[in-house]
Amino acid sequence: MKQKNKEIKVIFAFLTLLFAVFLAIPMVRLLFKSFVGDSGISLESYLSVFASRGFGKALGNSFLVASVSALTTTAIAFLLAYTIHYTNVPGRAKSLIQGAALLPMLLPTITYGFSIIYSFGKQGLLTRLFGRQLFDIYGFNGLLLGYVIYTLPISFLLINNTMGYIDKKYMIVSRIMGDNGLSAFMMTIIRPLMGTLAASFIQSFFLCFTDFGIPASVGGKFQVIAGVLYDEMLGSVPDFHNGAVVAMVMLIPSVASILVLQYLERYNVRYSKISVIELHKNRARDWVCGILSTLVITGVLSVFAVIFVVPFVSEWPYDIRFTLEHVTAVFADDALFGVCKNSLFTAAATAVFGTLAAYGAALVTARSTVNKKLKNVIEGIALITNTIPGMVIGLAFLFSFSGTAVQNTFFIIIVCNVIHFFSTPYLMMKNSLAKMNASWETTAMLMGDNWIKTILRVVTPNAVSTILEVFSYYFVNAMVTISAVIFIAGARTMVITTKIKELQYYNKYNEIFVLSLLILFTNLAAKSLFQYLANRKQKTAASKSRAVKTAQ
Repeated sequence: MKQKNKEIKVIFAFLTLLFAVFLAIPMVRLLFKSFVGDSGISLESYLSVFASRGFGKALGNSFLVASVSALTTTAIAFLLAYTIHYTNVPGRAKSLIQGAALLPMLLPTITYGFSIIYSFGKQGLLTRLFGRQLFDIYGFNGLLLGYVIYTLPISFLLINNTMGYIDKKYMIVSRIMGDNGLSAFMMTIIRPLMGTLAASFIQSFFLCFTDFGIPASVGGKFQVIAGVLYDEMLGSVPDFHNGAVVAMVMLIPSVASILVLQYLERYNVRYSKISVIELHKNRARDWVCGILSTLVITGVLSVFAVIFVVPFVSEWPYDIRFTLEHVTAVFADDALFGVCKNSLFTAAATAVFGTLAAYGAALVTARSTVNKKLKNVIEGIALITNTIPGMVIGLAFLFSFSGTAVQNTFFIIIVCNVIHFFSTPYLMMKNSLAKMNASWETTAMLMGDNWIKTILRVVTPNAVSTILEVFSYYFVNAMVTISAVIFIAGARTMVITTKIKELQYYNKYNEIFVLSLLILFTNLAAKSLFQYLANRKQKTAASKSRAVKTAQ
């Protein structure tokens, strides 16, 4: 056991060093930068930013649109999850609802804005189908639509997962006790979900508040805080000190999120057993939920339909003859093709090293007997990385590593992605390892195996399905992220999402949509492959388990 703890402590030391060098130090440098003025340490930059024209308005706009978007997203995600778990809608329809709700995760947020422009703009696809423009796409309306689509997958995953662990037998108990439909609904569904619904709102708000991709395309004159940060850092007259101040302001929701999410933990309801019951028949409920959910997923899919149209016509909307010249032009352009290879390499490397980091951290917290304080350090790192905006991490990296050997390298982009997306993969691995037999390592050591062999031969094979899910998560997010790399990708290390931002300046939307399709198909292929391998591993493990029970 002492030997195991020694090896675990080596892993802990490596992870602590990694996050100290590439998270703690950069964030301290960012904080220090915000307090440095022309005359040394001062509040000069803070006074300049807060007194600047438009900053207060942008901050208020961000709070407004993020709040409305988060509330809307949480309501829609609840509807979709309720349709899946509490109605008798056909199974295929439920699978379609789930797939459509998660689809936006496979595309970068900057693409959402361009899809909205080409769908609802004056010459948009849906505008032409309806015969008139449905709403003004620039400003609050466009941001609201884009943010709802962007945060729907995260909100849906949270609510759908928790709803699957609610014991439905309490619905029967509530009816037997004479509660009316509304009271039963509130007590047996809403009450157990209160913590998750609040967490969904907070996570959605946070994502909207800190997103840069959607405002970059449909923000218009409705200035938001992420746009202010981009203008301060990469505008015509960059001001690094003011940019650092704006970044620190963006961290305020991060701190609030950590405190609120910790507080909400007490409201999570955990059942000792989940009962399987047959849902009572209610055609009105099924039809209403089915129709509303269908309208939602149709709306989501219709926004992205334009991606499959515009790149394949000669010149939208004036010449709509089918052509492949835009697609072939992208692959014939060495620069664009090089960017695609950069993205694939970065995503694959991020997935490899990110999975190793998440697995190592989970071994420390779930498969060791080290001091609880050490485990709490890992838990704290996961909580912090979950709430720091990607733009802030990217900016901190810019300040910390400019002028060093790693500036504008793939190494720094990969490390940035590993840290930015660490929280969810770590929690996935931790939950998986915690469910395994706690005595495996002890038994293996008594049989003569050392700790490393036990992890490789016993624990890892039983965690393969989760490892593949973590790998997939890192890969997909590394393919679609823009906020975390916008400040640190150079000309040689440019990835698809940063190239899309560059192409926007030249109005090359055909190339933008072709690259977006490449990201979508790559992510679909990756997720399908990893899901197939994970399911195959689970079936193999189940077959072995049944064979052992039969032999006994």
